[in-house]
Amino acid sequence: MQRLIILISSITLLLGWSSCRKDFEYGTNPGNLEFSKDTVYLDTIFSNIASSTYTLKVYNPNRDGIEIPSIRLKQGANSAYRLNVDGVAGKEFTNVPILAQDSLYIFIETTYDLDSSEQNEFLYTDIIEFYSTTITQEVHLVTLIKDAFFLYPRTLINGAKETFKLEMDHNDQPFNAEGYYLQQGELNFSNEKPYIIYGYAVVPENQSLTIEAGSHLHFHENSGLYISEGASLIVNGKLSLDKEILENEVILEGDRLETQYENVPGQWTGIWIAEGSNSNTIEHLTLKNASFGIVANGNELLQSPTLTLKNTQIYNCTTTNLVGNSAYIVGENTILGNAGRNSLLCNLGGNYEFTHCTIANYWPYSSRIGTAIELNDHNGSDSGDLVSAQFNNCIIDGNALSEISFIHDEKNEFSFTFNNSLIKLGAGAEQIMNNYLYDFSDNERYNEVYVNQPTDFMNVTNNIYWIGETSSARDKANPDYSISLPYDILGTDRRDKPDIGAHEYVANK
Repeated sequence: MQRLIILISSITLLLGWSSCRKDFEYGTNPGNLEFSKDTVYLDTIFSNIASSTYTLKVYNPNRDGIEIPSIRLKQGANSAYRLNVDGVAGKEFTNVPILAQDSLYIFIETTYDLDSSEQNEFLYTDIIEFYSTTITQEVHLVTLIKDAFFLYPRTLINGAKETFKLEMDHNDQPFNAEGYYLQQGELNFSNEKPYIIYGYAVVPENQSLTIEAGSHLHFHENSGLYISEGASLIVNGKLSLDKEILENEVILEGDRLETQYENVPGQWTGIWIAEGSNSNTIEHLTLKNASFGIVANGNELLQSPTLTLKNTQIYNCTTTNLVGNSAYIVGENTILGNAGRNSLLCNLGGNYEFTHCTIANYWPYSSRIGTAIELNDHNGSDSGDLVSAQFNNCIIDGNALSEISFIHDEKNEFSFTFNNSLIKLGAGAEQIMNNYLYDFSDNERYNEVYVNQPTDFMNVTNNIYWIGETSSARDKANPDYSISLPYDILGTDRRDKPDIGAHEYVANK
């Protein structure tokens, strides 16, 4: 009886295996594969830097399993593209199975090295070919390769990277970070090709870094610019004719060119201006997606501007777009947009003058700490006089209850004025109701201000602060402050009934 049971069990298993065997028998690919896309665009990459990984899904619509005789890159082994088909890397694959009405994934990457004989931009293409008994199906691969200048720290004999001692916290505690001094031949950035910067590019003492109009700087993670004591930064951007491309603007951003990284904050560190640096001038600059935008460290003398900003926009920084530490900062036709904390922080006093600026924080990525503008005269044990903070024809707005905060210890000088400005302020907040610094009847501090009025910005999520037809900023600017700024940040004439903020209203924009 036991032998009979074993025999019956064996026959049952054999029959079961035979009945399932047809699931693993594959017919030849009839040439009717379906694809998640007919062209895979691998976004723009820099020469000799690997792309992200892109996905192509291949479907078998048939009721039977099939076997694809060959999947290959048309350029074969010479192709700069790399494939991974169901977990196997290579450039050509044979007898690839797909179960009935199932699919497989193909992962695609590329790295391309432009040599000196090629142009600065090159559209690189190839084709993935899928063979069958009758036809060959194709999926095209396309990516734009850009050549660039690369700046990076040297590798030392012991294998470590070159470092530079940075003094970047409020307690002046230095720390070592990957960094290097720019040499004499590296102190003029042109618009010939983009720059890719790894680590901190340091402008040496008593030297100036000049950045020409149309230059494009890309920073790797944990990278930035450091302007040493006695050094200076000069950004010579110009007005652009194309408001989308911004061909004459100087642009500073991260080194990830994929579309999904276009507005991701915190991709690089920012610009640090050391104490003792002065005469830093920036015009027609767009700085975005940093940890902090610009930190300018001044001194107690405040005799000349530490930093002058004109026709500049800074936004999408995870902490603060612009910080002045006891600094002297002048801003004209400048936009300080979304930030994780403050759009503008005037820290430890200083001297500040902003005219026709839009300072607006609608941070969309998480809960936000702080207001669009903070003015303070002390931070921990450190303090300093706020000699002056003037905001003329400015918009201060955002998605918080109040967008201005004052931190004053009653010991230091604390002088500020808002003239012909729109201000977002939650009048019901107790700290405001009981604080004389928010007394709008005080004409020495507040002159022709408009509280909680509509700004009618075009697209605050994407930091587009053009004002619309219903904006209360229209025609309310004081012409006396506009005389020296007859054109707005985009070159629009504002000499007749100027509007408050960096943008002049334009119908049907």
